[in-house]
Amino acid sequence: MEFVEPIRDKNKIKQVKLILKNNGLRDYLLFLMGINSGLRISDILKLRVKDVLNKEHIEIKEQKTGKYKKFPITKSFEKTLFEYIIEKNPNEWLFPSQKGEKPISRVQAYRIISKACNKAGITTRIGTHTLRKTFGYHFYQEKKDIALLQSILNHSAPSVTLRYIGINQDIIDENLKDFQL
Repeated sequence: MEFVEPIRDKNKIKQVKLILKNNGLRDYLLFLMGINSGLRISDILKLRVKDVLNKEHIEIKEQKTGKYKKFPITKSFEKTLFEYIIEKNPNEWLFPSQKGEKPISRVQAYRIISKACNKAGITTRIGTHTLRKTFGYHFYQEKKDIALLQSILNHSAPSVTLRYIGINQDIIDENLKDFQL
């Protein structure tokens, strides 16, 4: 199994946002929700308009863990979300496929994200899970609260969360870089 990386450079995130915004609100919102919620792509893709319409929080049962999750519709994607759903039917998929009555697939979400990241010059390993890891990395960098991040991501231990967002390797590299006997 190949591991993907978070997008660590905030300027690259801005570039990806611009690229996706030019593609349309659906793709842009997909990226915004992913990097600002910490949800897995499988849970994001299962959302319907009614799950977010006139709500302050989105409530789901995580597909992978079966655990209940509630998270706020944050300022980071609120305006785009409501602009996007304004004329949609409540029963529509939030991220509909152009090929019928279902949401886009995980593979299509990967193509959208990968193509935008490539255009932005991102050379690290990218995947749909990059969105969740990007959220985790930047949340930790800003808040420095590993226990809260562990809870948000539903991880079993802080060490799992640190390894997941790549902080353990950063700490090891930084501390070993100038170490000598």
